Amino acid sequence: MLNFEQTPLTAAEARVLATLMEKARTVPDSYPLTLNSLQSGCNQKSSREPVMNLGEDEIAQAIDGLRERSLVFESSGGRTARYEHNFERAVGVPSQAAALLGLLLLRGPQTAGELRLNAERWHRFADIGSVEVFLEELQQRSPEKGGPLVVKLERAPGAREQRWAQLLCGPVDAQAAVASASPIKTSPGTGAELQALAERVTALEALVAELQQRLEAAGA
Repeated sequence: MLNFEQTPLTAAEARVLATLMEKARTVPDSYPLTLNSLQSGCNQKSSREPVMNLGEDEIAQAIDGLRERSLVFESSGGRTARYEHNFERAVGVPSQAAALLGLLLLRGPQTAGELRLNAERWHRFADIGSVEVFLEELQQRSPEKGGPLVVKLERAPGAREQRWAQLLCGPVDAQAAVASASPIKTSPGTGAELQALAERVTALEALVAELQQRLEAAGA
């Protein structure tokens, strides 16, 4: 069983892995991904924290590291190499938990409420309580299974809820994570507006991915 405390993911490996996890769920028609599509997904400016600018060599190196741990593999067939993840099987977690871990890898620490909203296109959780159930299971994983994969951070000053962080990239500096949290005062309509905006962004991302796939197919 993989132990991320002993062999944590690098920042590039985390971004490549989580991007594959995201695109497998949100744009299945364009999945598995070519190296070009994977680079675009890794470096996109929406739904990413932090925004990165990975080169092809960095992504290729990250793929090699992930393949060594059976987290990613190259699809067979076709003239262009395509890549897909093997996260759930390699780590031994259900799809719901994998969705939460993927989001934490892509967007950084989040509250259970933020995770439920951001997971809309990954997996539809019935309520915040169901999100917390999976998070608590991930936090309580036994050493035999590789140990905890998430940690619940202390509540930031002025914040209403505690945030969760992933441990796949190694231990979290809890004080720094709490200090980085900036509570936002929102109006009653802000949540719905943010959700509508997120849906528009993801729809546009799906369209771009589909167009990119068509261009690659035409040039193959």
